[in-house]
Amino acid sequence: MTIPAPIISAPLAIEKDWIDYNGHLNMAYYNVLFDHGSDEAFEVMGVGSSYARERRLSIYTAEVHVCYVRELHLHDTVKVSLQLIDHDDKRLRTYQEIRHVDGWLAATSETLSLHVDMEGPKVAPFPADVLARIEAMRAAHASLPMPERAGRSIGIKRKSA
Repeated sequence: MTIPAPIISAPLAIEKDWIDYNGHLNMAYYNVLFDHGSDEAFEVMGVGSSYARERRLSIYTAEVHVCYVRELHLHDTVKVSLQLIDHDDKRLRTYQEIRHVDGWLAATSETLSLHVDMEGPKVAPFPADVLARIEAMRAAHASLPMPERAGRSIGIKRKSA
């Protein structure tokens, strides 16, 4: 199986109910788009919706950092990319971009996700078969450069006196 680097979603349309009183995509729906975009990558890793249903194991978000770069509006269509930056036996660190189909960057997201046994719920190691798929994706993504916006922190830059 060939794993794309990065994984790019099918086109996603902005929905009317997602537009706020400022006339652009409400900030919450950027996360909806990121979530939809991650679904395809999670299927490749073997941790998609059927995994949760059948094995009672899933991926939970622990931390997310979104940067809003350019407004999206009704009738815009986007694609979401996902790059696996790092992982261990219980966690995934991913980086995503929402790009308009014309190519411009709308938003970025860096996420730390946990593998969870839903019977607890509690954080649990990935099963060997899933970990092998994650390692294959990590190997496929290893040639990608570290995204410039990955690892950012929030702060107010001050001019030196």
